[in-house]
Amino acid sequence: MSPADTHIPDPAAVAQPIGDPLGEVLHLLKLSGTFYCQTDLSAPWGFNVPKVDGVLAFIVVTEGQCWLEIGDRKPLLIGQGNLVLLTSGAPHILRSGPDAKTEDLASLPVRKITDAYETLHYGGGGDVTRAMYGIVRFDHAAGQRLMAMLPDVLKIDTWQGYAGTWLQSTLQFISNEARQLRPGGETVITRLADVVVIEAIRNWINTAPEANTGWLQALRDAQIGQAIMAMHRTPAEGWTVETLAKTAGMSRSAFSARFTALVGQSAMQYLTVWRMQLARQKLLETGLPLATIADSLGYTSEPAFSRAFKRVFGVSPGQIRHKKEASPAQ
Repeated sequence: MSPADTHIPDPAAVAQPIGDPLGEVLHLLKLSGTFYCQTDLSAPWGFNVPKVDGVLAFIVVTEGQCWLEIGDRKPLLIGQGNLVLLTSGAPHILRSGPDAKTEDLASLPVRKITDAYETLHYGGGGDVTRAMYGIVRFDHAAGQRLMAMLPDVLKIDTWQGYAGTWLQSTLQFISNEARQLRPGGETVITRLADVVVIEAIRNWINTAPEANTGWLQALRDAQIGQAIMAMHRTPAEGWTVETLAKTAGMSRSAFSARFTALVGQSAMQYLTVWRMQLARQKLLETGLPLATIADSLGYTSEPAFSRAFKRVFGVSPGQIRHKKEASPAQ
């Protein structure tokens, strides 16, 4: 059975409160910290970071500089106040200079503060580089989709206007907090680091030409953006092409053609993928019964929900949940 269609939403009512579709997506961004490391490094130093799938790594240099190497790319110099996001999870190297020897990150003398926060004092006693290195995940489906659109390497050299002022102050605050390590300092540092990462993404969205394509361009579109947000807000509704077109204030044919041209898939395909992304999130984060999750996303038939899930992810909902339950022992 297909998703429930007994309750058809009033498109005008759904569209009414929606003001800024792209802003709403940014509001949904929620980072889950996997690992944070505040470093105090003295040249020469260097370490290798292994591949980690499904995460975003970031480096913020608060003092000094370092070199970043990823595969065959030209080495990238990261200076004080710079921030680099690595979105592909690819293995990489950080070091004080192009010729500095490197060691595996896991072999370095870190000091464990909490399960997710460490400090590292390491190096040969020369010029000092202080930086924060973190690995985070996007919890929400919107964040996961956005991360897939980001470039593999995103470097921000300068921050413009007001954002530059408070971000530099925030980086300085992170640096000071790391030196003092007062009670609760690791919580303050990790929360502020999340804010800096999200602001970097906003900066890219607002300035990069490639950020005005595909899904992001569709969110900015005055009509298609309204339909996307309607699906995001009420994924369990019995949406059809007709009701989505009405929400967008367009004819059915014009809406279908424009949605597909901007997003790269039909509106109903998008809705299914969005529902399954939300379902995956619920499977990983809650212990809700499968039938309850299916119902919350508009499916009155658990088998139909499971078939849709497997079409999107290639595995069954039960396999995702089993992976979640097994992960603590891994």
